[in-house]
Amino acid sequence: MIQIVKGDRAARQACLRAIAARGAENNRNAEAAVSEILKNVRERGDAALREYTEKFDGVRLETLELPKEALDAAERECDPALLDVMRRAAKNIRAFHERQKQQSRIDPAPNGTLMGQRVRALKRVGVYVPGGTAPLSSSILMNVLPAKIAGVGEIVMATPPGKTGLPDQTLLAAAKLAGVDRVFLIGGAQAVAALAYGTESVPKVDKVVGPGNIFVATAKRMLFGTIDIDMVAGPSEIAVIADGTARADFLAADLLGQAEHDKLASSVLLTPNEALAESVAAEVERQMAGLSRKEILRESIDKCGAILVTEDMDEAVALVNELAPEHLEVCAENPMEYLGKLDNAGSVFLGHYTPEPLGDYWAGPNHVLPTGGTARFFSPLSVDDFIKKSSFIYYTKDALLEAAPDVIRFAEAERLTAHANALKVRQAAEEA
Repeated sequence: MIQIVKGDRAARQACLRAIAARGAENNRNAEAAVSEILKNVRERGDAALREYTEKFDGVRLETLELPKEALDAAERECDPALLDVMRRAAKNIRAFHERQKQQSRIDPAPNGTLMGQRVRALKRVGVYVPGGTAPLSSSILMNVLPAKIAGVGEIVMATPPGKTGLPDQTLLAAAKLAGVDRVFLIGGAQAVAALAYGTESVPKVDKVVGPGNIFVATAKRMLFGTIDIDMVAGPSEIAVIADGTARADFLAADLLGQAEHDKLASSVLLTPNEALAESVAAEVERQMAGLSRKEILRESIDKCGAILVTEDMDEAVALVNELAPEHLEVCAENPMEYLGKLDNAGSVFLGHYTPEPLGDYWAGPNHVLPTGGTARFFSPLSVDDFIKKSSFIYYTKDALLEAAPDVIRFAEAERLTAHANALKVRQAAEEA
């Protein structure tokens, strides 16, 4: 049963620290296995990929790339009602992300100098899509559409083959709808390695985005620098702050909705209302009995779930800012009252009728969010993640000569005489 933590604030903080530390040992254990996979793929390319696919997925592949015709077929064969839902969700996602686009700029000054910034998209991006029991077609839309809006030249998707040698057809339909250019049937850390290093079949990319298990996340972290990544994602998480106007059945449903992702997914409710806390705990048990992923739910709720009874809503806000959760729901009479106080959260869901799945599938803001407390300094995936910027400077001769004494003084203060000399030789040329 989900734990209810009362007592003093120190007890509540200790509970949150324990939840935040979940899975740390698993991360360390994954590094050795991932390191070997990265080395093997870097040295042996496609041969290593085929061996890992047979070992981990039970499929022997002659060709690693999926024919483009398979994407067309998946779109044709997709349930028309579901395809329509995905198209309308994609419209919402595009509308939100279109407003994030940046423009190159030139800033002229009266003395003839020019400064500015050139913005352009990355050339090629890899999107990892996990297999498993939950075909995450929504993640394809969330990862691919911002890249398309940014203007990325080529989007390469990697996903494990199913037992038949093909991924879930819904994933392929979503890939076609979102505009994926190429699909490779490889999964796990080996897929990230192939995208980072390139192989005989798989093109090298500039960046890898997308969710995955601990081995995928570890590979992304270890390859950062060879490629860019979206973020190092840990187990999913939700925090909910609620006052006495919240309904126990709504809150329980939202906690369970996040818990079903993974046995290490965390679901935390913070409320000053003790009666509500007790009601939610009972409601979690009642609703869990009717849900399908009971084994995952049971372990997630028992080991990584908690209901904290706070002194007041101000303490709930303060604790949430310490936790910096991936998803944060504010189930209160006036949720907007708290928005300006919530500094550390990936995405905030305001009100009794804004459950977290709206963000997962439909509303438009990205559902690729920082986890594990990294919302203190990371942001949701956006169009900005798929661009790069260069600044540029142009000075006229007169503008340079005017600035030269100050630049020389600065450089000499840092004892970088060659820096200063680059200005002095130009001064000397004008004085000659």
